[in-house]
Amino acid sequence: MLSGVPAGRPANRAVLMSYIDAFLAPVPVVNRDAYADLVSDVAEIFRKHGAVSYVECWGDEIPPGKWTSMTMAVQAKDDETVVIGWAVWPSKDKRDAAYPALMKDLHTTLADRSALFDGKRMIFGGFTPLLKQ
Repeated sequence: MLSGVPAGRPANRAVLMSYIDAFLAPVPVVNRDAYADLVSDVAEIFRKHGAVSYVECWGDEIPPGKWTSMTMAVQAKDDETVVIGWAVWPSKDKRDAAYPALMKDLHTTLADRSALFDGKRMIFGGFTPLLKQ
């Protein structure tokens, strides 16, 4: 196995060199426009600190689950939808180096707009890509 790629599989060097921060969060539907303004600022901050790209998606077709679902994962209420987003970094090392300053800038940007969504119900994590086609 080479850097997380199973033996016998071609390794896409660009994928192996990148790192992804991903998240799910519940957002009240009435806050869509204000939230869109917020994520525009958030994307700028991520790019300023070295992210190659930043994507955020508004949930409009999220099926309910019997045992688990995106809405259940973030405890979304009836008047909320789920947003999913991710930032692509050149590498985990570059992301880790940028993280302290990134978090400081994000905290400042989110401070006066924290009512737009419930960050306590946000789920996030870092991921090493396995495949990009």
